Amino acid sequence: MRALVSVYDKRGLAELASGLVELGWELLASGNTAGALAEAGIAHRAVSDVTGAPEILSGRVKTLHPAIHGGILADRSVPEHMRQLAEQGIEPIDLVVCNLYPFSSDPSVELIDIGGPTMVRAAAKNFAHVGVVTSPADYPALLDELRSGGALSEATRRRLARAAFAHTAAYDAAIVGWLDDGDRLPPTLHPTLELAEVLRYGENPHQHGARYRVGGEASWWDGAEQLAGSALSYLNLFDADAAWRLVHELAADADRPAVAIIKHANPCGAAVAGDLAEAYRRALECDTTSAFGGIVAVAGAIDLDLAEAIAAGPQADVIVARAISPEARDRLVARRKSTRLLAAPAPEAGERQLRSIGGSVLVQEADRLVAARRDWQVVSRAQPTEEQWRDLVLAWRVCARTQSNAVVVVTDGQAVGVGAGQPSRVGAAELAVGKAGDRAKGGAGASDAFFPFPDGLEVLAAAGVGAVVHPGGSVGDAAVIEAADGAGIVLVATGERHFRH
Repeated sequence: MRALVSVYDKRGLAELASGLVELGWELLASGNTAGALAEAGIAHRAVSDVTGAPEILSGRVKTLHPAIHGGILADRSVPEHMRQLAEQGIEPIDLVVCNLYPFSSDPSVELIDIGGPTMVRAAAKNFAHVGVVTSPADYPALLDELRSGGALSEATRRRLARAAFAHTAAYDAAIVGWLDDGDRLPPTLHPTLELAEVLRYGENPHQHGARYRVGGEASWWDGAEQLAGSALSYLNLFDADAAWRLVHELAADADRPAVAIIKHANPCGAAVAGDLAEAYRRALECDTTSAFGGIVAVAGAIDLDLAEAIAAGPQADVIVARAISPEARDRLVARRKSTRLLAAPAPEAGERQLRSIGGSVLVQEADRLVAARRDWQVVSRAQPTEEQWRDLVLAWRVCARTQSNAVVVVTDGQAVGVGAGQPSRVGAAELAVGKAGDRAKGGAGASDAFFPFPDGLEVLAAAGVGAVVHPGGSVGDAAVIEAADGAGIVLVATGERHFRH
């Protein structure tokens, strides 16, 4: 039995190679792999000895030879194939161990592997007779199977072939992405999705669901540690991601401790304050009813004081923070054992968003709040105070992460009313001020898109809101500005819309 070994990632190489030699396998190796085997004192033959040709072109050509690919691709069940091997003096190769140059780590022409993918694909094509292994993680199981049964089973060869084709497909996709050279909407997309975890079900129990890594790259979820609670569900992940991203935006903007509470991907509470316990209490006050079964996201560490406040509040399905002290964890577990407690790193910035619509996929850049306060324009006669500026910025942040049509009211660093997912902007405003009640007086309102008519702004003004921010840009802007001036309130235009569907 012969194995061809040609790997960039040499983790576990010595153990695998010595195990194969102990089982009576002959090893063929090329380039640096041969050097690593020689250094480890493991017997092998150089590929150049088999091909009778030296490595050339700085190593670009070494395994691309009939003596190698004939040995890999020969169908052992076809007599003519075996006759031709014998005529050419080519010996069959029964196992290919190969992984590729790490193109994604330092993209360049020199890291585009040619011989490696060719060997991997050849072995995977002929999996009926040849084994192929591309990941060091598979080495122990491979050796165990060879030691116990003397050969790889058909099921194992098929599984490894599938992994090998996925390996080369992801590699090619990375190269295509590099050649796109920043093209935002290239002619083709080749996202590689790697299974990270299977979930109990999708949005509903009759739907299968899982989380995949995009491009094999780790996300903040891979760095999160679940400290307690039931297994995470599809909706837990979806909502917790929305909460974790929002609370980081709030904390970064306000430079103060922040807490966000999310229910069905919409904020039902958000606040900044002098400390996290106070921020939680103020976030909860926005809508205590909707907070039941929601996600609590804390831009900081949860200590016992904050845990006591959360434990005294409505039941939460997920609590996510940068860290949770052992005392805080015990207190929260005592409140409800099934609540999922997550300690997590900061979320990564998304670049591209994909959403399926039947047999098609919509693609867009991830939404970012580009226009900062310095870019906004006060279009009313009234000018905002510094306190109103702070509330306008917070309201705008929360509104941009709320399902459209969205209107949010904030008072003194605290969201007090959220109108989400309404077909009418007036309806969203009415819902927001209805939740806020008297707390709307003197507060700041935000609308994710412009007010096309004065009516939505008038709802806010009638509730006592003193300052409003919206994108502006409507043909009806003049009438909306006139309504703001008539009510004596501040109106600010950002020039930037944030629909969210």
